[in-house]
Amino acid sequence: MVDEATRPVVLWFRRDLRLQDNLALHAAVATGRPILPLYILDEAGEGRRLGAASLWWLDKSLRALDASLGRCGGRLILRRGDSEAELRRLIDQTGADQVFMNRRFEPDAFLRDADIAHALQNEGVACQGFNGTLLTRPSAVLTEAGRPYRVFTPFLKALLRVLPDLEPLPAPTRIVTLETPSDDIACWGLHPSEPDWSGGFDWVPGEVGAISALSAFLASGLNDYAASRDIPGRAGTSRLSPHLHWGEISPRRVVQEARRAAWDDRARPAEVDKFVAEIAWRDFSAHLLHEFPYMAERAFRPEFDAMPWRSDPAGLAAWKEGRTGYPLVDAGMRQLWATGWMHNRVRMVVASFLVKHLLIDWREGEAWFWDTLVDADLASNVQNWQWVAGSGADAAPYFRIFNPVLQSEKFDADGRYVRRWVPELGALPARWIHAPWTAPSEVLAQAGVRLDQTYPRPVVDHSQARLRALEALKTLALRSSGHGAE
Repeated sequence: MVDEATRPVVLWFRRDLRLQDNLALHAAVATGRPILPLYILDEAGEGRRLGAASLWWLDKSLRALDASLGRCGGRLILRRGDSEAELRRLIDQTGADQVFMNRRFEPDAFLRDADIAHALQNEGVACQGFNGTLLTRPSAVLTEAGRPYRVFTPFLKALLRVLPDLEPLPAPTRIVTLETPSDDIACWGLHPSEPDWSGGFDWVPGEVGAISALSAFLASGLNDYAASRDIPGRAGTSRLSPHLHWGEISPRRVVQEARRAAWDDRARPAEVDKFVAEIAWRDFSAHLLHEFPYMAERAFRPEFDAMPWRSDPAGLAAWKEGRTGYPLVDAGMRQLWATGWMHNRVRMVVASFLVKHLLIDWREGEAWFWDTLVDADLASNVQNWQWVAGSGADAAPYFRIFNPVLQSEKFDADGRYVRRWVPELGALPARWIHAPWTAPSEVLAQAGVRLDQTYPRPVVDHSQARLRALEALKTLALRSSGHGAE
């Protein structure tokens, strides 16, 4: 007869690679039984294969999680393959009869989870799912008519009304586990080789890195967040996005810590509110994708499916490689390649340049970001690209076309960001660095800049590209509201 007290339970890690404030882990520990901490690399069942930068991060985050479990007496079990098959294999090997997990809410993963849970429950294996990735789970925030919100501001107000004011759960001090076969993560080959392009990645993946990043931001960035977050040459953002995406820290804890800073007079309430709104935008994106799964592949606003996108392989390559001739755009794309991350303000500018200046389908840009961002999150990536393109929910007006020169002059006035990532322009005075093709020949010569040799001329003229984009957009017979072009 099986001793129920010693029968293990499975803790299935996914986008919750942490011990603190982990609802599924807390519930598993509360059973008092041995725990089998499991991560499955299911490349076919995710809906999309992870991008290269995401795999880099995953490699380090899983190693960090295993180390954290080891300090509590546990060990991470690694398996690669179909999620349901690997869960069944582990259950058969150990006799486990319960599975605890924090739910995934991306459409394909959500349906897969439900199918697995139903199949296992029919065979006597209980499955419990929790929300460990968002402030609130989708369908928890709806309009009075019971429909999902399509505009962010009322969504934010509704979210804040229902957001539970709960203290984050502490990490367990001890985890009892069983010796179970596991893959060797080194054999997964997640870290790039031949060549290793990650030399500039200065991140510390894992829960310790996430907590450190939050502490640093609360100490030096939060109290000036609203203004500094738009200046790419400053360390004015939290840089928490990859840690939140991989669940190395919970959004609930981030919000609580930020609010505590206001309560303790370490930050102005208005700055905290702005930061919390940015965390809520992440929820808004996830809720939208969950409710409208088609937006991962098609325009949220159907009329945009008729957009006359251009095929421009040369322009797309110039954009990816940071050689469009617009310094702010090029700086952003080079920062992305070198570090796996790009400043938020610059993300908007480079995205607008691709879809408006070059008239290249937003899905091309979204795919590149998916492969190169360490914080590549399906919902946020799709929602933000469609926001810029004008095709999304609560999107920017279709006629809003960022002028990359004016954006550079406004948000990188001294050229610090451009000099960091486009060093061939480093000797240009600030007056000319935002549009080097307008500089006098003697200024260029003195700075060692030779247009079309050391730095390209613009691949497209802003004024002409703007008119071309507006003409293309007018063909869609769109109705929009909002402010004009910047």
